[in-house]
Amino acid sequence: MEVYLGADYKGFEKKNYLKECLAAQGFETTDLGAYSYVEGDDFNDPAIAVAKNVRENPGTMGILTCDSAHGMTIQANRFKGIRAAHCDSTESAIMAREHEDANVLCLSAHSMDEKTMEEIALTFLNTDFKTIERRVRRINRLDEREDYD
Repeated sequence: MEVYLGADYKGFEKKNYLKECLAAQGFETTDLGAYSYVEGDDFNDPAIAVAKNVRENPGTMGILTCDSAHGMTIQANRFKGIRAAHCDSTESAIMAREHEDANVLCLSAHSMDEKTMEEIALTFLNTDFKTIERRVRRINRLDEREDYD
């Protein structure tokens, strides 16, 4: 499975750690930035790059790391077909995959250490969506568009 990785400066070191761990587990990884530590850079560009690549390449996943993971999650979820989930435990990663078929994992570099991030990432990537009609119906509704006045 191919995994697209992205981070801002706060998540840069932990993204690089995850890249090595995932490669050791046999995952093909593509780093979509940040490519160097630049204090104060924005999370938007890597989140957009990961979301677009996951959307355009079915069967792939994304992992984003930033300070809180909130901004990355919000940015990634702006794209149709992307279901980004901010997970802080292996249990939440399982639920995001089994129930919502999440395809982008967002991790907080501030609140977890590298080993915890690795455990959550591996759990996320190795958990399958449990296809149940109501879950499929709910997921399909996530991409409905409505104009608001």
